[in-house]
Amino acid sequence: MSDSIASRIENALWGAFIGDALAMPVHWFYSTDHIREQFPSGIDQYYPAPHPHPDSFMVGSSYQPDVKKSKACDRDFDILHEHASFYRTSYSDFKFKLDDREGEHGNETTSLEERIHYHHGLQAGESTLGAGLLRLLMRSVISRGGYSQDGFLQDFIGYMTTPRDNSDPYTEIYLRRWFENYSLGIAPENCAEQQRQVWSIDSVGGLIRPLVLSLLNSDNQFIAMGMAITHQQLTHRSEVVSSGLGVLVPALLRLVNGSDPQKVFKDLLTQVPSPAISGDELFKAYREHDGPGNIPADEAWRLHMSFLKEGAETRSTDYFATACYVEQALPLMAKLGKEHDCGLISTLRANAEIGGDSVHRGLVLGLLLAAGSSEVPEEWITGLKDHEALREEIRQFAALAASGTGHLTK
Repeated sequence: MSDSIASRIENALWGAFIGDALAMPVHWFYSTDHIREQFPSGIDQYYPAPHPHPDSFMVGSSYQPDVKKSKACDRDFDILHEHASFYRTSYSDFKFKLDDREGEHGNETTSLEERIHYHHGLQAGESTLGAGLLRLLMRSVISRGGYSQDGFLQDFIGYMTTPRDNSDPYTEIYLRRWFENYSLGIAPENCAEQQRQVWSIDSVGGLIRPLVLSLLNSDNQFIAMGMAITHQQLTHRSEVVSSGLGVLVPALLRLVNGSDPQKVFKDLLTQVPSPAISGDELFKAYREHDGPGNIPADEAWRLHMSFLKEGAETRSTDYFATACYVEQALPLMAKLGKEHDCGLISTLRANAEIGGDSVHRGLVLGLLLAAGSSEVPEEWITGLKDHEALREEIRQFAALAASGTGHLTK
C-alpha cells in the first residue's frame, strides 16, 4: 500500500484520541445548560475533569465478582484498584449515601457535592480508559506483528487486573460484567455480557476497537468486517453494535482509501434508520422506571429495537438521544459531521457540547473525520498529555496496517 494510506491511518488514530480527550470533561453531562455553566466559552481547548459533575451517577455502580471462585481459579478479580471505593463491590467498603436521583435518567445518586466525575482526576489532554484500551489493542498488534485474539485477551486481562498507568476511574458496565463472568471461571472468549441482559452493552464504546482493527485490512472489506465483528463479540454481544459496524467499517475504509468525507457522511445518513423512540420520550421511560436498569426486558427491547421507515436524514440533530446506544448515536454522529462540513475540530467540539456519551462518540467521530482529513492540526496532537509515546505507537500501528499483513494472527 502507499504511504498516503499509512498517513490517513495515522490521522484517523490521532483523531480518535483528540475526540476522546476533548469530550472527556463534559462526558455524561446530559444537561447542556450545565455544560454552558461550567464551560462558558464552550469546549474550545482541552480541559481537566471538573468537580462536581452535576449529572453523574457513577458512584454506587455495582461490581460483584465472585472472590472465592476467582481465587480458586487463580484469577485476579480487582479491576478498580484505587477507585474501588466509588463502587459497590464484593470486596471493598462503600461509604457514600445514594439519597438523590439524577434528573435525566432517574438513577439513584449522591448529593451534588459528592457527585464524582466519571473521569475524576484526569487532567487536560489525558485519555479515558476507553482510549487506553484502544492503545492496548494497538500495542498488542505491534508487539506480535499482527492481531492475535488469544494474545489480545491475555493483554486485556493483564491490563485490567494490574494497577495501570491510565488513572481513569470510569469502568464501563461491559468491563464490570466481563470480569464478573471471568471470576466464575468462564473461558475468556465467552465472558462478554449480552445486550439482551444489559442494554448498555448496545453502546458506542463497543465500536471503537473493532473499527481500528478493521484498518489492518483497509484494502479488503470482506476480511475487515469479519475481524471487526468477531473482535466486538469478545466484549460486546450486541446485535445493534454489529449492525453499526456493518455501516461504519465500509465508511472508514472508504475514507482511508481517499473517498470524499462529505459524500461518505451523506451516505451514512441514508443507510441508518431513525429510532422510533428517542430523545425526551426515551428518557421519560427511564425516569418512570427509576432508571433504565428497572425496565422489564420486553419493554426495553421495544424501546431500543423499534425503528421508523425513513432514514436519519429526515430528522434534526436534536431528535436523537445523546445516550450511549448505537441506534441513537450513529445517526447523531452522521448528522453532526454533515452539519459541520466534516471539519475535524469543529465537529468534535459540537459533539462535546451536546453532552451525553460524548467521549465514545468523539472516539468514533474523530477516527472517521481524521481519516478523511489531509492533516491533523499539530497543536491538538501536542496538547494530548502522552503525545510523544502515542506518536510512536500510532506510527508503528499505521505502518503495520499499511503493509497489508497485520490481519495474520500469530
